[in-house]
Amino acid sequence: MSTKLCLAQDQEADELLSSSPLALLFGMLLDQQIPMEKAFKGPKVIADRMGGELSVHKIAEAEEGDFGAVMAEVPAVHRFPGSMGKRLQALARYLIEHYDGDAEAIWTRDEPDGKAVLKRLKELPGYGDQKARIFLALLGKQLGVRPEGWREAAGAYGDEGSRRSVADVVDQATLLEVRDFKKAAKAAAKG
Repeated sequence: MSTKLCLAQDQEADELLSSSPLALLFGMLLDQQIPMEKAFKGPKVIADRMGGELSVHKIAEAEEGDFGAVMAEVPAVHRFPGSMGKRLQALARYLIEHYDGDAEAIWTRDEPDGKAVLKRLKELPGYGDQKARIFLALLGKQLGVRPEGWREAAGAYGDEGSRRSVADVVDQATLLEVRDFKKAAKAAAKG
């Protein structure tokens, strides 16, 4: 991964997201019920609090209470630090068990097509259908990970030029466009 992401809207956090598939998976998992930028800054905060490195093994092997304390330290990584800490640890353990701790293997091992990558993402703890499709769109749109059929597998999130999710955020302006899209979609759903 070498593309410069702009999801946390923070240089150091975005550098980690741009270089670490694990950080990106964690940020996407954290992206619920808090602002997107805070969610994607979370992996950097965790790394800083755990000695400067985001380690799948350290996180998986940490005592639940100890990792919960890392998540809850002020300012908390997430609005629900305890439950999100458990989810991150479950994801780390899953990655070790199924991918030898290599998050990138989800989209590289055995050269999967878009449908297979989507299936693998949906199997991750904490990743449902929508989160998996958004993450697949993020891989394709911003990181050049474009297995055959990725746009179709990502659904509307893979649409060229859309502004519907984190997959479309490349700067402050597109962040605001995505927020406007989400507000309009919520208003339409209520009306």
